[in-house]
Amino acid sequence: MTPDAVNGRGADARPALSVRDLTVQVATGAGGKTVLDGLSFDLFPGETLALAGESGSGKSMTALAIMGLLPRPMARITGGSIRLGDRELAGLGERPYRAIRARRISMIFQEPMTSLNPLMTVEQQLCEVLLEHDMCLSGEAPARALKLLEDLQLTDPERRLGQYPHELSGGMRQRVMIAIALACEPEILIADEPTTALDVTVQAEILDLIRLLQTDHGTAVLMITHDMGVVAEMADRVIVMREGTPEEIAPVGQIFAAPRSAYARQLLAAVPRLGAAPARAPKGGAQSIVEVEDLSVRFDVTGGIFNRTVARLHAVEGVSFRIGAGETLALVGESGSGKSTIGKALLGLVPWGGSVRIDGQQTKGLSRAAMRPVLRKIQMVFQDPGASLDARMTVGEQVVEPLRVHGLAQGTELMDRAEFLFRRVGLSADMLARYPHEFSGGQRQRVCIARALSLSPRVIVADESVSALDVSVQAQVLELLQELQDADGLSYLFISHDMAVIDQVADRVMVLRLGQVMEEGPRDAVLHDPRHPYTKRLLAAVPVPDPQRARALLPPAPEAPSPVLPLDATMRRVTLTPVADGHRVAGWS
Repeated sequence: MTPDAVNGRGADARPALSVRDLTVQVATGAGGKTVLDGLSFDLFPGETLALAGESGSGKSMTALAIMGLLPRPMARITGGSIRLGDRELAGLGERPYRAIRARRISMIFQEPMTSLNPLMTVEQQLCEVLLEHDMCLSGEAPARALKLLEDLQLTDPERRLGQYPHELSGGMRQRVMIAIALACEPEILIADEPTTALDVTVQAEILDLIRLLQTDHGTAVLMITHDMGVVAEMADRVIVMREGTPEEIAPVGQIFAAPRSAYARQLLAAVPRLGAAPARAPKGGAQSIVEVEDLSVRFDVTGGIFNRTVARLHAVEGVSFRIGAGETLALVGESGSGKSTIGKALLGLVPWGGSVRIDGQQTKGLSRAAMRPVLRKIQMVFQDPGASLDARMTVGEQVVEPLRVHGLAQGTELMDRAEFLFRRVGLSADMLARYPHEFSGGQRQRVCIARALSLSPRVIVADESVSALDVSVQAQVLELLQELQDADGLSYLFISHDMAVIDQVADRVMVLRLGQVMEEGPRDAVLHDPRHPYTKRLLAAVPVPDPQRARALLPPAPEAPSPVLPLDATMRRVTLTPVADGHRVAGWS
């Protein structure tokens, strides 16, 4: 393939980044293994080049090689060239690389919880980048940091500056990571799954922001994503990766209209599309596996010299629902709407008020010992696999740990069960002895799903359980979850920002905003005949996997009231009004 064919530009165009014959090897017990083999491409100012492919195809390894962040000595560049303008980066030492990162080339990482410093506040981390690269004077840094958070539309940005990463939702942490990456207005932005943890409206806003950055500054973007809707919306050209080599390089229109490789066609066939799922009759038996009434979750906000409680954050307020046997209830809404908090409340991971029954058992007031048999019936797949796996234990040990804790298996039976679970989620048995850092993000999430299945629960709370997976593996995992549901009557509380996935898996949908229900009802009614303006905005933000159908710029959202209230104040609650059979929409009481 000629350079011009690879580039998609004329011979006179000057690339911002030029990669030629890049080869990367990682050390294994059996010797070196090539994970990136002879990759070549150019990236031009103002262009978006997308790297697409399955987990382990070399997408993130490409980004780490360009950034000089390969984990040494385990991984190293063994051949090829990486040129940033006139400067060769392959083989560059750490000290000169530090002057380039953030200022000329910056990266948005896939997992913000493992990228942000847990011991520093958001303000300290933003100011550190600004001051390290002389973007402003020390006295100006806090105001610049606040402006970055405002541009990314974080709620209550002044308060976020003083918070630590663990105090933020997954979507909020990702937006902080994006703010850090954009702080120095780099020439090149490498975005490694930049919207994986974001709800659809914030995703649309971030993508619009990246496009604006390109328009204003000519920024070149290397977009790594498994979301083909994002590829269709953002990319000028696409590199389809497989096992470290490019399967196909072409303009985005050609990839979607007439892909030449069988692998590209396979990827596109696996993409979930909003409105493509067949109509579904309501299901769920008369028996309620989960019954929730008037659930409320509030967190104290402290301040002052004596660090006293001065206000309360109303994370969830007056939410009620039921999940029948074999039914999937989907929770959707923006980051901070209370979706994950509801899931954690069901497992007793946060303090809550109201009533929660699991398989008829009231969980309020239960001791830890009394709660243990209940927890065998309900398990959770968390949003961030990097944070929910123990870096010091092999993944095999972690998958069987619930069986050991509950005394359900021992000896060789444990490993037999682990091998079975790994096969069910698309992993091989020889991976059981590895540690979490040896897996890609998507593979780590599959490990978490296997662990949740180990106790054969009746209910799984799936908190963005497929958000880190590429489309083909996502399709396999969703099919697996459906098979388990059909075979065992398993029920799901499915939390996701991907409306196309919700359309594919849900029986009923509940739309949340600021901890309250805005709309609820059968999947077909809520997603295809939405009545509430908030639901309509969510659906309007969904990226369409078709480059010929451009999404309109999302208009600014109306200002939302703060969920933080004084101690003596009460949250104004909404009332749900029926509009059709089982379909209810919120109005103010």
